[in-house]
Amino acid sequence: MEEPEVPTEHLQEEIHHQVSRHGQSWTLGVALSSALLASMAAVASLTAGHYANEAMMLQVESANQWSYFQSKSIKEAQLKSKADILEALGKLVSDTDKDKAAEYKEDKGKIQKVAETLQKEAKHHLLKHQVLARSVTLFQIAIAVGAISVLTKRKPFWFVSLGFGAVGLIFVVQAVLFLRGH
Repeated sequence: MEEPEVPTEHLQEEIHHQVSRHGQSWTLGVALSSALLASMAAVASLTAGHYANEAMMLQVESANQWSYFQSKSIKEAQLKSKADILEALGKLVSDTDKDKAAEYKEDKGKIQKVAETLQKEAKHHLLKHQVLARSVTLFQIAIAVGAISVLTKRKPFWFVSLGFGAVGLIFVVQAVLFLRGH
């Protein structure tokens, strides 16, 4: 999965340019808050990418376990067919074949538990990725609205920008605290 992109460099430059040119005191706050929002967006983006990679690796490992489960199932079915044919012919099924069939059945149960656990972990990591990706989006919107506030010289837009940033931060906190356990 690809990491969310944070293309805010141009906006940062424009904000700093406007601050130095117009010198309005609140525009310095916009510049500082935008820099902070860009930093949080970068960290959230990197973390979201990490969780996406983890989810993908766990899903691949889960698929490998399900393939292993399938191979055990095929081997078990072959032994069962062999036993059915031998019984139909009135011959005895060897204890080795019976033991091997029981071993395959037991192995399948263990493999299934591992595969299901890996799937559950993959889903959990993907959920964290999605929540962090939302936070990155909100941080980007906040930076853009902050730039709009400086360019239009309208301070209320800065407060809207801070609101978007706060919601983005709530998503980060949710990903870190509430999605901690499995």
